[in-house]
Amino acid sequence: MKIGLFIPCYVDQFYPKVGIATYELLQKLGCEVHFPMGQTCCGQPMANSGYAHLTKGCDANFIANFSGFDYIVCPSGSCVLHVKDHLHDEKQEEKATAIRNTVYELTEFITDVLKIDHIDGRFPFKVGMHVSCHGQRGLKLSQMSELNAPFFSKPEQLLHSIKDLDLVALTRKDECCGFGGTFCVTEEAVSVKMGQDRIKDHESHDVDYITGGDMSCLMHLDGILKRQKSKIKTIHIAEILNSLEN
Repeated sequence: MKIGLFIPCYVDQFYPKVGIATYELLQKLGCEVHFPMGQTCCGQPMANSGYAHLTKGCDANFIANFSGFDYIVCPSGSCVLHVKDHLHDEKQEEKATAIRNTVYELTEFITDVLKIDHIDGRFPFKVGMHVSCHGQRGLKLSQMSELNAPFFSKPEQLLHSIKDLDLVALTRKDECCGFGGTFCVTEEAVSVKMGQDRIKDHESHDVDYITGGDMSCLMHLDGILKRQKSKIKTIHIAEILNSLEN
């Protein structure tokens, strides 16, 4: 199975260990993983700010880099959702359609395509799972708490298989952290207050780490934690799933 590894800008620039963990994890799970060196931004920041018409260059470049793979996998629900919903190119629409149908968020790919529900690993810490909005409400990675429907969570399903990991049940398990991409710039006061509220829920459960599938949300929470001089750390789910059992 030939996989194209799609790494978001902020992971590439600020959290390369997340990209490396994703690459290593997919290899361990039997995938042939390739990292297209010419990949750049998928265009989500412009589209979210109302400038989707300026993303044509990003779209064309994405198609040039990721055409021909069996699947495209990314450790970010928000970037995956953007590509699924917005990747178009009037000159290459057939290729764009193929990519939209084969791009997956990491945990979604592991559970839905590879059909894996157990990963051998060890992470001896108390962990809170932050559910990002795009992943939950856009990609349906987990059930929304306001619905009267059976609970499911693809990320949590995988985390439960990690040895010695104590996954806590948060009080408001799918509340937004306030990052929201450019929202945290244009409405910084509201964004910070939402982040502080999200952290209080984790603090009340005495977690060691906050994990999640979007490093952007974790970056937002990490900034607040550091300013509060909190002992709680953030870690992307790929880094936990890539841990070795020993």
